[in-house]
Amino acid sequence: MLWLAIRVPRLALEIHSRAYPESLPLALAEHAGANATVLLCNAAAHDCGVRPGMSIASASALRGNLCVVGRDLPAERCAVERIAASLLSFTPQVSLAGPAELVLEIGASLVLFRGIGRLRRAIAGNLGKLGYSFRMACAPTPQAALWFARAGITACITRADELPASLKGVPVTVLDSPEPAAALQRFGIKSIGDCAALPRAGLARRLGQHLLDEIDRALGLLPDPRPTYALPDHFDSRLSLPAPATQTGILLIAGKRLCIELCSYLSASSQGAQQLHWTLHHERRNTTRLVMDLASISRDADHLLVLLRERLASTTLEHPVIALGLACTRRQPLSFATRALLQEQVSQSAAADRLLDRLRARLGPAAIKGLEQQMDHRPEHAWRVCSLGTGRKTPAAMSNGVRRPLWLLEKPGMLQERQSVPWHEGPLTLIAGPERIECGWWDRQPAIRDYFIARDARNAVLWIYRERIPGGRWFLHGYFS
Repeated sequence: MLWLAIRVPRLALEIHSRAYPESLPLALAEHAGANATVLLCNAAAHDCGVRPGMSIASASALRGNLCVVGRDLPAERCAVERIAASLLSFTPQVSLAGPAELVLEIGASLVLFRGIGRLRRAIAGNLGKLGYSFRMACAPTPQAALWFARAGITACITRADELPASLKGVPVTVLDSPEPAAALQRFGIKSIGDCAALPRAGLARRLGQHLLDEIDRALGLLPDPRPTYALPDHFDSRLSLPAPATQTGILLIAGKRLCIELCSYLSASSQGAQQLHWTLHHERRNTTRLVMDLASISRDADHLLVLLRERLASTTLEHPVIALGLACTRRQPLSFATRALLQEQVSQSAAADRLLDRLRARLGPAAIKGLEQQMDHRPEHAWRVCSLGTGRKTPAAMSNGVRRPLWLLEKPGMLQERQSVPWHEGPLTLIAGPERIECGWWDRQPAIRDYFIARDARNAVLWIYRERIPGGRWFLHGYFS
């Protein structure tokens, strides 16, 4: 087995900073009190002289527009779980190891990703898109991989017999419990190698057996089972903004992160989104909800972000937004078309669906409708307006293989008749027909007609009919393209 440990050391800050431009100076404090101190700061605040341990008052004096946010432990937990969900597309065995740590069993994924180097680069790219900085290390045991990641050592050890020598220089500050680590440092023990050289019996009496067990788990001498993270049944994520936003461009930064999280979740579950629910949270105001139905299921983050951009462009923000939420309530299994078969038709269909999605996002859900065929031989009753993508096809028995036009007139227009020949800016030549329709008696709208395909003097192809009653007249009902 081979384990990959990931540590996100600046998670408490990055759950806020990844939703805002990097140019914004941002500092994280333990609480919002007047005597609070800076725990972490981003690069923009660091360039202004802000440092961890500095009082918030002093930091604000260095930069007037410094944005200070308080630590949010529930949000940190949710962020770690969303990272775990995104990593399930690389391996089915992901475990939460700490407040900002995860371990992955990657031995079974090496063949799929063609080597550990490619796999690590793929995972690094995924975490980078989510907006997190991280440390990564590989080892044959999860405990050893965690130690390397905590120490900032980008190790990649694949053999268990290499662990004793590799762990010698790791500082004792990587231990799970801070009390034994502090005691060892008081004794002058600085590294795991120095600790392992001490008599085990005396070390257990002074610091407890759990310290020896942790070292043995790291060396692979004791089993180290890890609970596997289970993907939640529903995706519902929220990203808080460091400051109220009044411009849609700021929301797109947060929206991009949420789209990537959603698509990682969908990839892990082998599904695609069919409907998105965006929520704009306002301070002491009702939320603004944006519902987007997709013409076809998708898990393309770029496409979903384009739809959000189109929708926000036509949305007026009456109140500042303090957080952005995304939920996916309707999902479907995503089937993959075989590249060798009908790939051109699949690409054309996907392009058409994306165009429909963009039009609905830009013009509103009610602007784009679909057509549904009905079980009725009368052309004017053979269809109805429906929601896009919900229409059903007419059974073959209703059409009888007869050619019908797509363009029907709202009301049939009467044609002139000269010597039993219908005229429409000239005599019409009948080229096909008749198609006889005799129905509608049940709803008192009878249609007793003979339909013909005709061509006029300008070679336009028309769809006309004649009433099958004494003195029946000719009517124009549609055009063929």
